[in-house]
Amino acid sequence: MPEISAPRRSRNRSRLAHKVSYAVRHPQRIPAHVRRAARDAWLRARHRDHIAYYRAVMASDTARSPEGAVGSATQERWLALGQMQFDYLTEHGLKPQDRMLEIGCGNLRAGWRFIDHLEPGNYYGIDISPDILLEAQRTLVRRNLQDKLPHLMLATDLTLDFLPSGRFSVVHAHSVFSHSPPEVIDQCLAHVGRVMAPDGFFDFTFDRTAGAEHHVLREDFYYRTETLVALAERHGLAARLMEDWERRPHGQSKIRVTHS
Repeated sequence: MPEISAPRRSRNRSRLAHKVSYAVRHPQRIPAHVRRAARDAWLRARHRDHIAYYRAVMASDTARSPEGAVGSATQERWLALGQMQFDYLTEHGLKPQDRMLEIGCGNLRAGWRFIDHLEPGNYYGIDISPDILLEAQRTLVRRNLQDKLPHLMLATDLTLDFLPSGRFSVVHAHSVFSHSPPEVIDQCLAHVGRVMAPDGFFDFTFDRTAGAEHHVLREDFYYRTETLVALAERHGLAARLMEDWERRPHGQSKIRVTHS
């Protein structure tokens, strides 16, 4: 998905005026958007459930480029974004003995660094896309991380019901809620507390807007901070915006959830 600079977070990308203005400024991107809109219409007609729909999106994107499927236009950007995620969590105290769950692990853009850092068997990565999980296995082989015994698992939803209670000191979801409607986020927040250790935390990124919440083609979703904080609190969790993440050159915002 396109990167979003901080001054643009309040724009409503679903409005016709924004689309026309963007097309005038970037005419070379019109054909790609038309193809994406046509794919969206076709997949939405076949998959009414959002997770099934987005699984099909990932299959299509992964076939073209595994790096592009997780939001990185180049290998260099893929490495840089993974390093950024890794650096942030290690600065916040991620230790080798921690047990980590990565929701939406993708092709291990950041995951291979976490796997290398953690003790064997302490990394769990889940994703809704079997296609991107196969790419994750290839990343493990390329990085010679088989002896680290990571767990890579396919998920059909975000209830996390196949995972043990109180297991994970760190839960991480990067660029997952930015592609999720409210009901999927609500499902995750309703269940993530069960798998978190008592002193654990859950970090997730999202596309932030100061204006009307909206989506583009059911692929990219924009939320107000207070909406997601209130949703976490409704499930008995405490949540706060991570201001130090805002200075990172990514474009998404980050919320940390803990047991209240």
